[in-house]
Amino acid sequence: MIGAAALTSGVAAGNAADTNPLAAEWKGPHGGVPPFDQVEVAHFKPAFAQAIQATRDEIRALAEAADPAVFDNTFAALDRGARMLDRVSAVYGIWNSTLSSPEVRAIEQEIEPQLAALRDELYQNEKLFRRLESVYQSPGKAQWGAVDQRLAWHHYTSFVRSGARLDAPAKTRVAAINQRLATLYTQFSQNLLADEEGDATVLTSAADLAGLPDAFQAALAAEAASRGHSNRWVVANTRSSVEPFLTYSTRRDLREQVWRRFISRGDHPGDHDNKPLITEILKLRAERAKLLGYPTHAHWRLENTMARTPDRAMALMEAVWKPAVARVREEVADMQALVDAEGGGFKIAAWDYRYYAEKVRKAKYDLDENAIKPYLQLDRLREAMFWAAGQIYGFAFAPAPGIPVYHPDVSVWEVKNESGQHVALFYFDPYARAGKRSGAWMSAYRNQEHFDRRVTPIVSNNSNFMRAAAGAPVLVSWEDARTLFHEFGHALHGICSDVAYPSLSGTSVARDFVELPSQINERWLFTPELLGRFARHHSTGQPMPPALVERIKATAKFNQGFATVEFLASGLLDMRLHLAGDRTIDPAAAEREELAALGMPSEIVMRHRLPQFAHIFSGDDYSAGYYSYLWADVLTADAAEAFLEAGGLYNKTVAANFRKSILSIGNTVDPAEAYRQFRGRDAAIGALMRDRGFPVPPGS
Repeated sequence: MIGAAALTSGVAAGNAADTNPLAAEWKGPHGGVPPFDQVEVAHFKPAFAQAIQATRDEIRALAEAADPAVFDNTFAALDRGARMLDRVSAVYGIWNSTLSSPEVRAIEQEIEPQLAALRDELYQNEKLFRRLESVYQSPGKAQWGAVDQRLAWHHYTSFVRSGARLDAPAKTRVAAINQRLATLYTQFSQNLLADEEGDATVLTSAADLAGLPDAFQAALAAEAASRGHSNRWVVANTRSSVEPFLTYSTRRDLREQVWRRFISRGDHPGDHDNKPLITEILKLRAERAKLLGYPTHAHWRLENTMARTPDRAMALMEAVWKPAVARVREEVADMQALVDAEGGGFKIAAWDYRYYAEKVRKAKYDLDENAIKPYLQLDRLREAMFWAAGQIYGFAFAPAPGIPVYHPDVSVWEVKNESGQHVALFYFDPYARAGKRSGAWMSAYRNQEHFDRRVTPIVSNNSNFMRAAAGAPVLVSWEDARTLFHEFGHALHGICSDVAYPSLSGTSVARDFVELPSQINERWLFTPELLGRFARHHSTGQPMPPALVERIKATAKFNQGFATVEFLASGLLDMRLHLAGDRTIDPAAAEREELAALGMPSEIVMRHRLPQFAHIFSGDDYSAGYYSYLWADVLTADAAEAFLEAGGLYNKTVAANFRKSILSIGNTVDPAEAYRQFRGRDAAIGALMRDRGFPVPPGS
C-alpha cells in the first residue's frame, strides 16, 4: 500500500530495474526472496531514486484518473501501489539496522527526509483525497464487506490524520516538520549506536572477572578478540553484555563503572549528545499536533489505539505504579539486609540491584541464574520455540538451504502447516556485531496478502546474543530466553496472518494491541512440557530437573517490583513529556524533576533514560506509546487465564480461537472487538495484578 510506515507495497519502472537488484522483482522460491547475495551499498541511492519516482507517478495517476472514483480504483488501488519501494525499503531496513557503516549512515541521512517528503506528497494530494472522500462518503459504502469498509477507514483516517484537510500553508509546515523529524530520528539512532560501538569497559586482569561465570568470561574474551585485544576481556556497552555483568560481578567498583557507562549513552556533551535533539523533537511534535487539530502529540498518537486517550493510558500506569513501588521497598529491604549481614557498609544503589536480587533469589528459593543458564542453549531454545509453535498452531519449521542471506550469522527456515503447505519464510539473526543496533526485534520483509494473488509472508527475528568461545554452546539467561520467545511471538503474528489487503495484514495493528501476541508467546517458555524436552545441560545432556523447573515457577513473581518500576518510569515519562504541549523541554531537568514527582526509588534507573530512549525518539511509532507494553500485559495475563481455565497452555481449542480471533485477522477488526471475540468480554486488570503478586483491586 502507498503511505504506510515505509510506504510499503510496486510497479515496474523500466529497464533500470534489470541492473539494480534492489529495484527488480524478487526471484526464487515461494514467490521470490530478497536478493541479499547481490546487494551492494552503492545500489541503495539509485534504487530509492527509481522507486520514489515510480511511486510519485502512481500517486499522480491515481489522483488524475479519468474514471469515476470507486472502491477498486481508490482504496484498493492504494494497496496495489509502491511495490518497488516496498522491496527497496525492506532491504534498506536490514542494512541500516544490522549492517550499518559510515556509508550506510550517510545514505540514511539523505534518504529518510526524502521518504518523509514522499509520504506528505501522498497524504497532501488534494485531488486524490477528494476522490477518496467521495467514495468514503458514498451511500454505497454500507453495502461493502466488513474488510473493505475497514480498509477504507484505514486509508481515509490516515489521510485525515496526516493533514489532508489542512490549508496550503499548514500543509507546507507539516511537511517541513516531518522532514526535519526524519533527520532528527536518524541522528538520534546514529548517536546512540556510536556510543554503543565506540565505548566499552576493558577488563585487564583475572581479578576483574571475580564472580563471572566461565561461559560469560569466555564471551567477554571473544568480544575483546573481535576488537583486537589480546589477554583482555571486554564488556560491550549493550544490554546483553551489561546486564549479566551487573548480575554476577562481585566487583562493586566495576559494576558501577559498567552501569554508568551504559546509562550515559547519548548523554555525553559533543557530537553524540542526544539531549538537544530530544528538545527539538518534542517541540516539533507538539507543533504538528496543534496544526493537525489535536491538543498534544499524545492525543494524536492514541486516537486509534485501544486506549483511545492519554487519560486511559495514564490511569492504567498509575494504578500499577503505587503497588509496584511498594514491592520495590520490600525487595530493597531484603537486599539491604544481605548487605548489612555481610558487613558491606553501604546503601543499595542502582548498580547493586541485579547483583543482590540474584543473591536474595538464591537465598529465598535456592535458585540462581547460574543453575539455570547451563540448561538454556540458544540452539535448543530455537528448536523449543519451533516445537511450541507446532504444538499450538500446527506449524513445522525446516531449514531452507540455498536462500540468500545478508550475513553468515543468518539462517533461514521454511514454515509449513499441518497439510504440508508452504506458509512463510523465517530468517533468524541471533548475534551481536559491529553495525547492528542493540536489542531484539521482529521485521517483516514481505507482508502476507491474498488480494490480487496469494503472497506468503517473509519475517525475521533479530537479537544480540554474545558469541561463545569457539566450539562452546551459546548459553543465555532466563530473561534473554523470554525475549527470544517474545520476538518469536511477533513473528508468529506475521506468519499466522490470513488477510486480503497487505496494509491490514500481520502486525499492522494498533500499537497497544501488537504486543499481545509477543507477550503471550513468552508463557510457553515456562511450561514443563517444553523445558523437559529442550532445557538440557550443555555438558551432560541431562534434562532440567523437575525440582529446578518448580523453583523457576515459584520465582515467577520474584523481583516484579523492579521489573515493573523500571518499565513504568519510562512509560510515565514518555506520556508526560508528550502531554506537555509546546513547552520547551530540557531533557535532563525533565527527567530529574518528573521522576522525583513520581517518587522514583533511588535504587532503580529508568529502563530507557531519555538520551537513549530509541523507542520514542528514533521514530514516531512508540512515541506516547511506551505504555502499550503494560496495556498488552493486561490483555496477555487475561488471555493466559483463558488457556488455564480450559486446562493449560496447550489446549488446542483455545489456541485455535486465539489464532482465529487475534493472530490471523491483522487490522481487519477493531482490536477491542477482536479481543471480545476471543475472550467473550473485555480484559480486566485483575489477571495482571495476580501475575505480579500485587494487590488485586475489588471487582477485578
